Amino acid sequence: MSEQLFSSFDSIDAKQWKQQIQFELKGLDYNETLVWESLEGIKVKPFYTKEDLPNDNQTLNREEKFKILQEVYVNNASNANHVAKTKIEKGAESICFIFHHPIDLNILLNDLPKEIPYFFNIQFDDDLFLKDLIAFSKEKLIMISYDPISNLIDDGNWFKNKEHDFKNLNHLVTENNHLFIDASLYQESGANGVQQIGLIAAHLTEYLNQLIVKPQMLFIKWRIGSHYFFEIAKLRALRLIIETLLNTFDCQKTTIQIIAQPIFRNKTLYDYNVNMLRTTTEYMSAILGGADYVMPLAYDAIYHKSNPFGDRIARNQLLILKHESYFDEVLNPADGSYYIESLTQTFAEKALAYLKNIEKNGGLIKELFDKTIQVKIEESAEKEQKWFDEGKIILLGTNKYPNQQDKMKNDLELYPFMKVKPRKTIIKPLVAKRLAEGLEKERLEKE
Repeated sequence: MSEQLFSSFDSIDAKQWKQQIQFELKGLDYNETLVWESLEGIKVKPFYTKEDLPNDNQTLNREEKFKILQEVYVNNASNANHVAKTKIEKGAESICFIFHHPIDLNILLNDLPKEIPYFFNIQFDDDLFLKDLIAFSKEKLIMISYDPISNLIDDGNWFKNKEHDFKNLNHLVTENNHLFIDASLYQESGANGVQQIGLIAAHLTEYLNQLIVKPQMLFIKWRIGSHYFFEIAKLRALRLIIETLLNTFDCQKTTIQIIAQPIFRNKTLYDYNVNMLRTTTEYMSAILGGADYVMPLAYDAIYHKSNPFGDRIARNQLLILKHESYFDEVLNPADGSYYIESLTQTFAEKALAYLKNIEKNGGLIKELFDKTIQVKIEESAEKEQKWFDEGKIILLGTNKYPNQQDKMKNDLELYPFMKVKPRKTIIKPLVAKRLAEGLEKERLEKE
């Protein structure tokens, strides 16, 4: 039936489509009118065909459904244990504990389900606590996030020093067989998509050059923005680049696990309910792009402390996508999309070229000490900020159709703007900043 139906239509190639579009434009220039350029310098056409598919098109190897991963900040072990149990009961399928100081692990992990994956995000240096964590990780499914380079770009310093930090990292990978890279700050500080992928690859290269034992599992934490199809393509390109890099280092058996969370950079203080719409499409991009874990972000996270209502709404957004919209039923839904496949290839090629340039100049760490990375990211951030200020990037309710009656001064539990902590550093750290901060400060001053 379908073959008979389509046989009555003549096939049309890309050249014929373009000729018809040019005719409809009535003299307007095709490139100036319909082709636009992204922040990364990628030219996007108005239509894509089979001719745009890469010659070496690859199907992504993602074989499991995504899991909902929720964060729990650990100040008190007993309280954190209770919060984790509650989130699991409400639908979380994995927990990420965030530590700023040592804690009693027996109390924290008491009666938690053993079949649930747990991530331990260590944001301080304590050798004894790290050894305790490694011991506990053999009893439960625990992944430890110990990322010295991430600490370096965030704080401007190693945890202690490079030799000490890499020694701890080698011990962790040897005992636990996994490696964790937190790439969140690259995006939050304004790196464009090509830079994000290239920097993660350079980040991984530094570790693979230092590790004695190659990891069996690689976890990469990634931020997702609102540019729907671009975000899908970026995730796919990231996986392709990392697979290529692992093969180069003879790590073909290393399993790649991507953790995706909506970005803070495009979230707003005023008209904050729109943040729920932003995070919904960002969750969708993460899932369709092949993320293994998706981490919720509460709509009020930039100005409210973690609270049950915000956590529940964020988690429910993912539960609806998973159990009512069936987003977990097809593992690689973007395969074969002409536009997304073309974008994926473009991102991968540009990111690989960027990675090669970093390695040619001595690697990520050297370029961080030379401030080359920081300068490039600042240039990208300034360009994006300029586009926002000019209205080329729209945040509804902020720089487009703002509600001037909206008041926020008395609702702030957290400082929602860029934080700069004066301290002595060995490199210039990257600093996270939201696009809407300038407009929001002006509005708060006028309340």
